[in-house]
Amino acid sequence: MADVKLVETSLRDGNQSLWGATGIDTATTMAIAPVMDRVGFAAIDFTTSTHMGVAVRYKREDPWERIRLMAAATPNTPLQFMSTGFRFISWDTATPEFMELAFATLARNGISRFCLADPMNDVDAQIACARSVKRVGGEHVIAALVFSISPIHDDEHYVRNAARLAACADVDSLYIKDPGGLLQPQRARTLIPAIKAVIGAKPLELHSHCTIGLAELGYMDAPGYGVSALQCASGAAADGTSNPHSARVTANLRALGHRVDVDDEALAQVNAYFTTLADSDGLPAGVPQAFDAAYLRHQLPGGVVSTMRRHLREVRQSHIESEVIAELGRVREELGWPIVMTPFAQMILTLAVMNVTGKERYATIPDEVIRYAVGRFGRPNIPIDANVLDRIMSLPRTKELMAETGMASLPELRKRIGTHLSDEEFLLRATMPSGLVDAMQAAGPANREYKPYTRPVLELIRGLCKQRDLGDVLVQKPGFRLELRRA
Repeated sequence: MADVKLVETSLRDGNQSLWGATGIDTATTMAIAPVMDRVGFAAIDFTTSTHMGVAVRYKREDPWERIRLMAAATPNTPLQFMSTGFRFISWDTATPEFMELAFATLARNGISRFCLADPMNDVDAQIACARSVKRVGGEHVIAALVFSISPIHDDEHYVRNAARLAACADVDSLYIKDPGGLLQPQRARTLIPAIKAVIGAKPLELHSHCTIGLAELGYMDAPGYGVSALQCASGAAADGTSNPHSARVTANLRALGHRVDVDDEALAQVNAYFTTLADSDGLPAGVPQAFDAAYLRHQLPGGVVSTMRRHLREVRQSHIESEVIAELGRVREELGWPIVMTPFAQMILTLAVMNVTGKERYATIPDEVIRYAVGRFGRPNIPIDANVLDRIMSLPRTKELMAETGMASLPELRKRIGTHLSDEEFLLRATMPSGLVDAMQAAGPANREYKPYTRPVLELIRGLCKQRDLGDVLVQKPGFRLELRRA
């Protein structure tokens, strides 16, 4: 039997998978932070540059302030930042110097654990990032093996990558990142022991999603194969397209004889909080999912599938869904089997729809697919189909995009944006429209008070106060009485 640790993912992955990364703000974070720190989590999966951009764009909140406040409130639990290669907020590829500044600023503000998940499983890029993180003071680097199903994503692919990552002194641990929830029990039985055999004493974690009902069963087997930590969400932020439910995983692991050393009372409070938050704020709650074998073919994240179906309904093309799904597989193969995760999931889907609805396949090729083909998102796993690549390279638009200079050097950006700015403000202004950053600053410090239990009552009172034909209002329940009289 094994000792199993938990990594809590509600604030980052649960929020992103179920609530479009907009369900959490600084106040909702701070309301549960001290309790999360008491649980005994190995880490809290806290933020990404995407979430930081959402904080500015939609919440008008300073993401650096949120990190600092959370770090102060959780002194016993490492905060994790997930990086998807050499990019920060913008999808444009950043220079190594820019990324090193971003990593340094994150570490200075309270991030101690850096998760490196490259959408191409480009080990060279991961090692370069790991070295950069450690140079600027990052304490722990966990490198991802992004799981996918294709002819080239076999056990040998992952074992080869795992061996190289484990040999890097700047990589402290590894994890299998299964964004589609695709890891079936029979595959885990060969894959996980093979990875453990080549990484030596470095810990291995597992991160999966419940999209087709496989993840939680996989979590029960994983400790027996040598996985030492499982990444879980809590309450209404778990299940659905999110991660397995932390309370259920804990109870089931213990029932199987494993040891999970957490404060059960605090864990129950965390689970209750995220359920109350969803109820109070009208956020969808994750629910357990049934197995869907069709998903193994298209592998689209759950949110992308719903977007595809909505789009097809809007253009009255719902009847071509099966054709689009079949085309997804062909496009993915022709593009060199990219892993179906952001940003490649959106690229593949858009191109598949265009191929099915257009006069001929590849009659129209989106800019992002062209950028992928010319290497702006890293090296494809295998060469792109020669006929497809020839068509892409012959386009006038390809020549225009290849002429793009990319991100300017750090000194040039400093000169252009402002040499007097703090690193925190500079990083935001270098990657976001200045008007959004101005609006964030004008909004002032974030609200830190959030009481979801009182929100329904406050919303009721606000609604009643808008009714001009009411004179007196009485709100009453056992142990509570509120009477309002219009002056």
